[in-house]
Amino acid sequence: MKICKIACRRLAITEKSDLALLALTQAARIQARSVPCSTLNIKGLKASLPSIRNMTRMDPAVFWPNLVDLLANHGIILVLLPHLKGSFLHGASFFDGNKIVVLMTTRGKDVDKFWFSLFHELGHIILGHVNKVNGTTENDEQAADQFARDTLINPEDFNHFKDKKSYSEKSVVSFADTIEIDPGIVVGRMQKEELIKYSSLNHLKKQYDMTLIPAK
Repeated sequence: MKICKIACRRLAITEKSDLALLALTQAARIQARSVPCSTLNIKGLKASLPSIRNMTRMDPAVFWPNLVDLLANHGIILVLLPHLKGSFLHGASFFDGNKIVVLMTTRGKDVDKFWFSLFHELGHIILGHVNKVNGTTENDEQAADQFARDTLINPEDFNHFKDKKSYSEKSVVSFADTIEIDPGIVVGRMQKEELIKYSSLNHLKKQYDMTLIPAK
């Protein structure tokens, strides 16, 4: 089954995951239709990226309603749904009428997974990948990954950090404070690039309980 016009980040693609994706996006579409939003404004979204990035150091109960409002002001409806087993889905983005719906699931509870998934979807929107007739390509997915990585942590800043070759907890927290981002996001990036083991510094990764966020 080919899922068209939906850009998404999921860890596996199977017939079951395709059906789960369709179910989740339909539920998100129904929920989004009751949410007012402005006209789609990609330029405004780009300008708001630093404000969104600043939310990484906030608690979900604080940042979520602000994030929903900010994106709605740019024609994007943000929806959170429980993870559906077998979907392997972190996030998805698609058009519904003249607005874009961004669906986030509760699958990625680690701070780094949540924010990477969100910026991955925002990357799809900004890079023009949403609503493609044949869906996103592997190059599109890689480009959205790169967008998320570079937006969260400036490549030049990360290279300077790596050059010091000091990956202690103190160094990581200090670097995160310097670039004003949650240290768990730095840890996730280091693990992904195999600078440290996946078992290292995980205590610096916040676990979000998105079920506790206030309803809009």
